[in-house]
Amino acid sequence: MKRQAGFTLIELVMVIVILGILSAFALPRFADLGADARLASITAAQGAVKSASAISHADALVSNQTGSTGSITLEGQTVNLAYGYPVAGGSNASPAGIAIAAQLDPDFTFATDTTSTPVTTVTISGTASGSCEFTYTQAADATTPAVIGDVTGGC
Repeated sequence: MKRQAGFTLIELVMVIVILGILSAFALPRFADLGADARLASITAAQGAVKSASAISHADALVSNQTGSTGSITLEGQTVNLAYGYPVAGGSNASPAGIAIAAQLDPDFTFATDTTSTPVTTVTISGTASGSCEFTYTQAADATTPAVIGDVTGGC
């Protein structure tokens, strides 16, 4: 008598049922990773802006560029300064100041309001609802440093 090897239909169905139960528990844990990734990206960009601002200011102090205008060179790129801190301003097509100093990736959108003290809003692209952003306000005078706002919006 020949003996056949293989799985029975009942064994195959049980494996499929077990896999279905496991995926029902695992899927909700991985379904909303996009929001966590956007929050992590914008928080990392905020950290890069803080570091770039501090490094630029330190370089400006060393090279005596703390007046209302000036410029320094970081990584071969010219960074325009206002009172020793990178200027706010520019756009994705023409980045300026803090966008150059922080070397942010094109996944971020830069919008600048120049009505009074220039403020650059950095927003991450691809947000599902609202905007996931922070602001960079350039130094207004020699006694007021640049201000990096907290992350706001619906990441």
